[in-house]
Amino acid sequence: MATGGRSVSKTSEECFDFICTSCDRENKTLEAVRYCVECSGYCCQLCTDTHKKFPALSSHNLLDVSQGNQAGNQQPRLPEFPTERCGTHHGKVLDMYCEKHNVVGCSTCISKDHRSCPDSQIYSIPEMIDTLFNLSNSKQTQSLLKDLMNSMSSISDSKDDQLATLNKARNEALKKITKFQKALETAVKKAAEISKKELENTYKKLEEEILHDKTEVQKTKDALQNSSKILQKAEGNRAQRFVCTKLAETQMKEADDQMSKRKLKNLEDVHLSFTPNQSLMEYINGLHGIGEVVRRTKKRSDLYKVKGSKDINIRLTDDSSVCFPFGSCLTSDDKLLVTDSNNKKLKRLDIQNLTVIDACKLHGLPYGVHCVSTNEAVVACVSPNMIQFVSIDKKMTPTRQIKMSHHCQGIVTKDDKLYITDNGSSLYMYDMTGNLLKTISQDNTGNKLFSYSRHITFNESGNNMYVGDWNNGIVCFDDAGNYLSTYNDNDLIGTDGVCVDGRGKIFVVGCLSNNVVQLNEDGKKIGVVVKQQDGLKYPHSVCFHQKLNRLFFSMVRSDVLKMYELE
Repeated sequence: MATGGRSVSKTSEECFDFICTSCDRENKTLEAVRYCVECSGYCCQLCTDTHKKFPALSSHNLLDVSQGNQAGNQQPRLPEFPTERCGTHHGKVLDMYCEKHNVVGCSTCISKDHRSCPDSQIYSIPEMIDTLFNLSNSKQTQSLLKDLMNSMSSISDSKDDQLATLNKARNEALKKITKFQKALETAVKKAAEISKKELENTYKKLEEEILHDKTEVQKTKDALQNSSKILQKAEGNRAQRFVCTKLAETQMKEADDQMSKRKLKNLEDVHLSFTPNQSLMEYINGLHGIGEVVRRTKKRSDLYKVKGSKDINIRLTDDSSVCFPFGSCLTSDDKLLVTDSNNKKLKRLDIQNLTVIDACKLHGLPYGVHCVSTNEAVVACVSPNMIQFVSIDKKMTPTRQIKMSHHCQGIVTKDDKLYITDNGSSLYMYDMTGNLLKTISQDNTGNKLFSYSRHITFNESGNNMYVGDWNNGIVCFDDAGNYLSTYNDNDLIGTDGVCVDGRGKIFVVGCLSNNVVQLNEDGKKIGVVVKQQDGLKYPHSVCFHQKLNRLFFSMVRSDVLKMYELE
């Protein structure tokens, strides 16, 4: 007597209408001869004999071909039941179908998640398989699965190319660093080690990002491949094939969403370079590195578009007044710092959950804010005029202060220097202890540069500084504070906040025009990104999160910040 039934390996092209569910889990394909109602699975002859052998299983109801489909001149067949198990409610079979949402589920899924769906659109798959299977298109799904797997393979290959390019760029940069290091001899060794570490950290971060993308692609590809195998294996079992088709369609949608959200099709070029500073020797004692490690991506030449927006409530229960958020900046751990002048607070927000997670009280009225390092921020305050340093570790805490003789509005730091505007005619440059290094108010010909100087930012390379001026637009300087140019536009009224996207573009806020204008690094206008029709009202500061493609705005006397998702 045969005990195992007909069996084939997983690589065999022979297929059975029904295969043993238990053996399939062990990567063996055996022809099923019974269906166990209690186990909700098909059994080969060996598993059938096992049921009879053990008392706990001997009472199970084992159906044979006599209880299957006997329509027309067809050969007797086993009953058609799906065997795929629910991933949420473990152990339950996916034997229900909601026509309204075009999804399959177990009885618990349907009763819990589809209770509002009409009964006329809820089906028992085993009872309605003749009707339901005619509505499905498993062949087309199989073809689309194959196309998606090919796309994922192409993306995976491109990631390999990126890794090779990145590795080559790293090696070239290391050669430049080493060559330049030898030319500078002993005095430059310490700075060279700092630059090497910066390069390796940048490379490692890029490598991790690419490998992460590659891993996610491989996971999706494997899931698609598994869906394809399951669908192909269920060829003769229409109920199982129907369920597998719907699961495959869900998997395909998730893959499409992944490709869309992560923009895996539009891959950015990744490049590392090292640019030596030829005047290094005369400045060597004050430098922190021997050059610049730059992560380069494909620069945008087009105008960002608003994809969606959300309001962020920053009002706290102990706030005594309506909030007046003026300045804002992003931290290295993806938090948003916002000053609230009316309540004399610096507030910290989680940009994922869009909620205030921390706040600290300040002595003066805070305006501009900027991160000095990963654990310290500096705030420009008035009444009294001062610079307040704040620890931004687990709990924000005010630390040292520097008193100023002028109004303090916008603020930014770079290379151990403070740059401060006064909401008037000047821009001030200080060292970190408060010693005045330079006051900027006129160009080389003596013309006044500012009417009301506001927010400040540097471009990604740090060689250009942009200052928003209420009447004059954007005033551009080099990193030494030398005037370069001024940009203004009819679309900008009341120029205030300014920030960069890290890809060569500048966002400029028009407080009275209720908009944001996008410029390139040369000061040429690309277009208006956010308009008043998008819900922007009297914006002050602006921050851009490069990875999330999000703009954050503070607005005049409002408990709400605006977040815009761009594409």
